[in-house]
Amino acid sequence: MNGTFRSLSIPNYRMWAIGALSSNVGTWMQRTAQDWVILTQLAPGNATAVGISMGLQFGPHILLLPVTGLVADRVDRRKLLISTQVIMGLLSLGLGFLVISGHIQLWQLYLFAFITGCVTAFDMPARQTFVGDLVDDAHLSNAVGLNSSSMNGARMIGPALSGILIAWIGVGWVFVINAATFLPVIATLMMLRLDQMRVREHAGRVRGGFVAGFRYVWNRPELLTILVMLFFVGAFAMNFTIFIVSMAVKAFHVSSEKFGILTSIMALGSVMGSLLSARAERPRMGFLALSGLALAFTWGFAALMPDYWMFGLALFLVGGAAQAYNTTGSSAMQLWTEVPMRGRVMAIYLAVFLGSQPIGAPLLGQVIDRFGPRQGLGVASGAAFIGTAVALFYLMKHRGLRLRVKGGLRLHMEPRDHNLPG
Repeated sequence: MNGTFRSLSIPNYRMWAIGALSSNVGTWMQRTAQDWVILTQLAPGNATAVGISMGLQFGPHILLLPVTGLVADRVDRRKLLISTQVIMGLLSLGLGFLVISGHIQLWQLYLFAFITGCVTAFDMPARQTFVGDLVDDAHLSNAVGLNSSSMNGARMIGPALSGILIAWIGVGWVFVINAATFLPVIATLMMLRLDQMRVREHAGRVRGGFVAGFRYVWNRPELLTILVMLFFVGAFAMNFTIFIVSMAVKAFHVSSEKFGILTSIMALGSVMGSLLSARAERPRMGFLALSGLALAFTWGFAALMPDYWMFGLALFLVGGAAQAYNTTGSSAMQLWTEVPMRGRVMAIYLAVFLGSQPIGAPLLGQVIDRFGPRQGLGVASGAAFIGTAVALFYLMKHRGLRLRVKGGLRLHMEPRDHNLPG
């Protein structure tokens, strides 16, 4: 099997991809329901409250960074993922019962968000690097792209389904249904063919601990560049939910079903972007810079849209640019990192990506509450431009990127160090 879906020819990866899709759909259903119950029931119209819940859910990726990546490098990732999936399923079930019973309070939802964030802080580095246990390096970039396609296909289905279910059976049952979606991925993890998984060298026998991951990234300019870019983009241009829900409620005054449709439209664009990235044989810094530039322009375009459906069109473009950026960055961090360090490096990557969102979300909430949601989209556009500038600086310093005017305006790149990715 060649081209975009070539990694599915590997039985273990194919099995994992099918199981993960169920869990991904449920996760996006719950995220939509959680934001909706805050903005419409627990703190009506308060975008800052949504930002706080996001901060509590993603903050643990920073707090627990000293151990999460090291755990992903040292333990059996399959067993770790089984444990985290079971715990997250039970948390979803508990939150669902609280909402259904009518006893849910804002502080309780915050507490569930924080505990879930602690569990996902261990789950996500293991999940990201687990792909490398299922496929070889020749298929890794493609597998990462397909994983992103799965996540964004779920983002397309989950919010729309969540919006319909909220209207039909109530928001509490969405959390219960999400709990059930963890069962297929747990079963899949238990059914993997262990004899076909790659044998990896454990970090404990090779290198130091937590500090070694930071030292490794600090000495790799291409990895450090991605992380600096990611901070600006993650904090202010990747807080999709707060942008979409505030535009849906404050600008267009639409129902939960139409809110879900907006998220699904953006997810459709994300699927296109991740599939495009999956076709690439290897990630390039130049493509990452172009993706950041596209994200900046599409957020600016979205801020100017006068009605619901035009905003939806803009979100489709935002989704494509954002996912091309995410998939390229994630692939690069793994492929440009030695295998024994991947867990720690990906933990740092995820801590910056998800940990920057708690920094940006409350600030964006304040901008949206004070000035309006369109001004919040303007901040997202500006942050993406800054991220692009960081990538261009790397390309100029390490890859000899130059702007030539002679014979017409064009970009020219003469690599200064052939060992550095570009």
